[in-house]
Amino acid sequence: MDIQDFKGTLAGQVVLITGAGGGIGLETARCFVTMGAKVVVLDNDREKGERAEATLRAIPGAVADYYYIDLADEGSFAAMKAFVLGKYGCPDIVFNNAAVLHLGAVGAIGSQDWDHGYRVNFKAPVLLVNCFLEEMKRRDSGTFVFVSSSGAAAYMGAYEIFKTAQGELAGTLAQELEGTGIRSYTISPGLVKTETAQKSIAVVAAKMNLSEEAFYEMNKDHIISVEDAALGFALSVLHADEYNGQEIGSLQVLNGLAPKDGAVVRVDAEVLGRVARTFSEQYKGWKERNVFERQWVLRDFRKCVGRPADEVQARMQELAQSGGLLAADDRPLLEALVRYWQRQDRLLQSFEKDPQKRQEHSRIIHGWIADLQSLLG
Repeated sequence: MDIQDFKGTLAGQVVLITGAGGGIGLETARCFVTMGAKVVVLDNDREKGERAEATLRAIPGAVADYYYIDLADEGSFAAMKAFVLGKYGCPDIVFNNAAVLHLGAVGAIGSQDWDHGYRVNFKAPVLLVNCFLEEMKRRDSGTFVFVSSSGAAAYMGAYEIFKTAQGELAGTLAQELEGTGIRSYTISPGLVKTETAQKSIAVVAAKMNLSEEAFYEMNKDHIISVEDAALGFALSVLHADEYNGQEIGSLQVLNGLAPKDGAVVRVDAEVLGRVARTFSEQYKGWKERNVFERQWVLRDFRKCVGRPADEVQARMQELAQSGGLLAADDRPLLEALVRYWQRQDRLLQSFEKDPQKRQEHSRIIHGWIADLQSLLG
């Protein structure tokens, strides 16, 4: 997949991206420019920022600016807002990519580092929302993207805790802005060997009594290149409606856009149809819940299955009409659904107090799982 295939897809749109002086941020900005967007790079390293501006402007037809800002300084946001609105108008996309790493055990990180991590990794994204949300509301369109992380990780608390909180911020915005044209979601790059990541991994691996080689070997299935991570970042905005309120990853975006494996297998059409109907009924039930329950269920599903429920529902509708034809790349989805329904059964045992209801509901879930397992063979 090549960014040139998406040339012009963001023509005329304005993208504000933080931390784009280098690494994934700069590669993402390069993708945005190629897609036709006008790009404003925010970074606290003047040398890198100016170099990034020159790099982006070298792309034919590019419109790009670098603006210096220290995201840890709340007082600097008003001037930045005035610059962006004055030259470009309200951004169509605000891409929160910047981060700062303070490494060490929770009890060993000083309060100043905790405060700095909070200001850059969480408060700055909140302030950027405050800068542009009202303008987006007036025109009823816009997208906020937050680069999240996977959650708790030893010796990375002052980074992970606040990056994880961005996911909650995105979900909260999606709920509050439901029914508008404004979208909000989080995206994770995966394990990328950027200069910053490699420095942090050297520290974390040592504290875990691992060599760096051993750490990378343990995580080799999750390593992704800077270019692919950035491509996933940039292309995700084309599907903001689909990802709204979700936590996604670069690989998920790229896999969703990649040509499908042409290999198919024929399975029992009746069973496949039953599985599709079962999921569709659950999906409909989720959508009918109140906004708070719905967002919780959809987020939990995404975390367990690795794909948004909307995407899975669309595929299930296709499978229901396929006449029993299952694509080779459908297998991981069915396997993930087995794990999801097994988890639902375990939760049922903990929360359903009525033994008769618990037994009956468990029997139904086991039937769903049996259908999936018969398709997987």
